[in-house]
Amino acid sequence: MTRIDDTFARLRSQGKKAFVAYIMGGDPDEATSLAVMQGLPAAGVDVIELGMPFTDPMADGPTIQAAGQRALEKGMTMDKVLSMVSTFRKGDKTTPIVLMGYYNPIYSRGVDRFLKDALEAGIDGLIVVDLPPEEDAELCIPAQKAGLNFIRLATPTTDDKRLPKVLQNTSGFVYYVSITGITGAAAAQAGDVGPEVARIKRSTDLPVIVGFGINTPDQARSIASVADGAVVGSAIVKDIGAGVPVPQVLAKVKALADGAHSA
Repeated sequence: MTRIDDTFARLRSQGKKAFVAYIMGGDPDEATSLAVMQGLPAAGVDVIELGMPFTDPMADGPTIQAAGQRALEKGMTMDKVLSMVSTFRKGDKTTPIVLMGYYNPIYSRGVDRFLKDALEAGIDGLIVVDLPPEEDAELCIPAQKAGLNFIRLATPTTDDKRLPKVLQNTSGFVYYVSITGITGAAAAQAGDVGPEVARIKRSTDLPVIVGFGINTPDQARSIASVADGAVVGSAIVKDIGAGVPVPQVLAKVKALADGAHSA
């Protein structure tokens, strides 16, 4: 059982939906990013998704692309992302942290070294958006053997023929992408998402968490009501990029979390 498994079991026993928040590691700088991260659990965040900055983030829209660029320009590296996690873990041993990003930085580091370092830092799971199930031997299976959850994305174009392949080595939770497109591109609609979540849940016992296109507490509530929880990224990252003070960023996160938890 990972921290992710424990968190979802606890939420299930409480009849609550999950709220997952995404931030980019090192955006707009390492100190501010860490301050936001350390404040997320008290703001109601159940799972933290921490972005690994990368030069070519193909799934991300302008807001998160810009966040990655800001972080890279301030000298953010994989070592510094993992150091952030280690520092966070000194004060919080329970909140799950999922690293989200692309395979290139992991490949460059070396899979074995990366997995060892990620575990030592206190990472619980991985979302690597450009590694399809056909490449599970590259990272997914070694990660699972090391004790990390490997979380897969399902999308509106993941049909019934493809879905079993997507689910076969997934653990922790399934991340359902609510729209066809990039992060921050459109608003998620519960009427569209609900039947898709139900379809996925017919094939897995894992929680199904919905992200992309959720920007307000009402949207978080609406989406969480038809899933096991909601993910918000761009709406938070946009405020960080605009220089909104950390306490105000965290107040917005709390409103979003309250929305999801009220579903």
